[in-house]
Amino acid sequence: MATVAAAGLAIGLGYHVVFGQNGLTAYQQKSRDAKMLDSQLKSLAKENELLKGHVERLQNDPNAIEHQAREELHYTRPGEVIYTLPAPPATGAKDSGHQP
Repeated sequence: MATVAAAGLAIGLGYHVVFGQNGLTAYQQKSRDAKMLDSQLKSLAKENELLKGHVERLQNDPNAIEHQAREELHYTRPGEVIYTLPAPPATGAKDSGHQP
């Protein structure tokens, strides 16, 4: 009887170790999440450095400010003309497949 109880306890404990709240499966999931978050952190740190460089250029370089104003606000110098072309048509629409 004691052997059966010990075996049942061992099985229950083993199940808890593998599938419990802090078991191996939860550990593996948390490990995958940690790796994903670490890669996101590295990506965001790289983006942050690029943005810091951009801010530095905008604060110190008049040419960078002019370039930004021309790109985003479509500013021009006196005598310049901007030509705006229409956007290309959306490619989401497909025809019915019939040949004329």
